Amino acid sequence: MTRQFSRLIALGCVVVLVTAPITALYFLINIDQFADVARNNITLPIQWQTVSDIQWYSLWLLTVIYVAIGIAGLYYLRRAFANFAKGQLFNISNSRDLRLFSILLFAQALAKPLHFSIFNVLLSMNHPAGQKMLSVSFGSDEVKVIALAMILWVMSDLLVRGSRLESENKQFI
Repeated sequence: MTRQFSRLIALGCVVVLVTAPITALYFLINIDQFADVARNNITLPIQWQTVSDIQWYSLWLLTVIYVAIGIAGLYYLRRAFANFAKGQLFNISNSRDLRLFSILLFAQALAKPLHFSIFNVLLSMNHPAGQKMLSVSFGSDEVKVIALAMILWVMSDLLVRGSRLESENKQFI
């Protein structure tokens, strides 16, 4: 059952790794669609009629950078789970891949409030004086992701150390 779940997780990572860049390119070409999605998902009092194309492209770039952190993490997660599906469980490569995934997950969780703040400033840049916005959001979702990333980081570090000890022990026998 573990191998099937590992294959499923690796396949899910591949799907996201393929669709995310395609989606990003689609939104780059069709920036108006990106603007519609942003308008529907951002619940801040932005004066949408004042947002220029350069602001939308800047927001697109900012979002791509933020998402790229998570995509890089999924790349390493896919590598580890593809090996798990093959039956390669405890090796240094898997441990390092899980560590890199946890580090990138941690980085993305820390980048989320920064991303939110920058896009608020970016979208309210054309507002009249006194109506520009700076909003910072750090909630329980970010705390949960940071906690999960820290747990995975510690576990992956223990796996790396265990793999090193195992290879060291094999040399003595």
